[in-house]
Amino acid sequence: MQLRLRYNYRVYPALGQQEALARAFGCARVAFNDGLRARQEARKNGEPYLSDGELSKRVITEAKRTPERAWLGEVSAVVLQQAMADLNSAYRNFFNSVMGKRKGRKVAAPRFRSRKDNRQAIRFTRNARFAVLDNGRLRLPKIGDVPVRWSRNLPAEPSSVTVIRDAAGRYFASFVVQTAEDETLPSNEAEVGIDLGLTHFAVLSDGTKIAAPKFLRRAARKLRRLQQDLSRKQRGSNNRQKGCRQGGEGTCEGGRHPAGLAAQAVHGDHPRQPSGVRRGPVRGRSRPDPTRQVGTRCGLGPLHRHAGVQGHPVQAHLRPGGPVLPVPPACAPTAAGSPISWICRPGRGTARAERPTTETSTRP
Repeated sequence: MQLRLRYNYRVYPALGQQEALARAFGCARVAFNDGLRARQEARKNGEPYLSDGELSKRVITEAKRTPERAWLGEVSAVVLQQAMADLNSAYRNFFNSVMGKRKGRKVAAPRFRSRKDNRQAIRFTRNARFAVLDNGRLRLPKIGDVPVRWSRNLPAEPSSVTVIRDAAGRYFASFVVQTAEDETLPSNEAEVGIDLGLTHFAVLSDGTKIAAPKFLRRAARKLRRLQQDLSRKQRGSNNRQKGCRQGGEGTCEGGRHPAGLAAQAVHGDHPRQPSGVRRGPVRGRSRPDPTRQVGTRCGLGPLHRHAGVQGHPVQAHLRPGGPVLPVPPACAPTAAGSPISWICRPGRGTARAERPTTETSTRP
């Protein structure tokens, strides 16, 4: 049984090679969009579905002869052919999903690619005659010899390579390799026990200790530096967009990056707070917001731990104009002198406010 494996490596193209890759990304995107537009117009005009061969001839071969698309010949033809192969595969998946032949969730129709997409990729097959040179560089047609950081050797000759540019501007080479049948490893008499821990990443039975890599704290320090640099850039500028791609705001779409949450967890600042509690001007302290109301289920578990560990006073407003009740740091069963009892459920890390069965009420 043969297996198809994928190996990813970091590549470092020079400035001229980056321009050539950007040109190849753009040509592949234009070929994909032209093919998609041609099929959409054919469907709109009631014409038959364009076959793969007819579409490739119209979008690539005939388009190169026109002045508007003559620059498609500046890149490898395999890049354009693989872009059309991706379009054909997207249509097949869409049709199979509509007819129920494809398992899993429904697949939408192909959409146009944008130059603003965070991920750009092109693929070279063996027909493109790419090669891994003896000096460790990757030779790509009409791009050049690109340096590669080889973290491990390829088990066999690759059948294709995909060059990827991510949102942070990094370049990667992804090789597809077909391996032979699984081979059983030779027997070995040596044995060792491994104990995973917190202080040390692992402790072996022979006494060897492996230090913890601490990826989280290193990423948190880097994220803090990037966010500081990002705060000094003008909103809407290109430099701020570059800082956004580097991780200053997590993602360019305005989403929350996991590293941002990790950095707040390292520094002890929980990202989520209940409504009615907002951050004050002093770091680590909170003050109530009289314009917002907390319901009976306020979910103050993270703030309980925050106040209990670091001793930060936290307060919550029950309703606009109502009394301000301090949250017990250790989840005390009842707030003295208040008709509200704070109940902490063990193991869940949340708290809920309940009114006791007395005639006392805080309603006007």
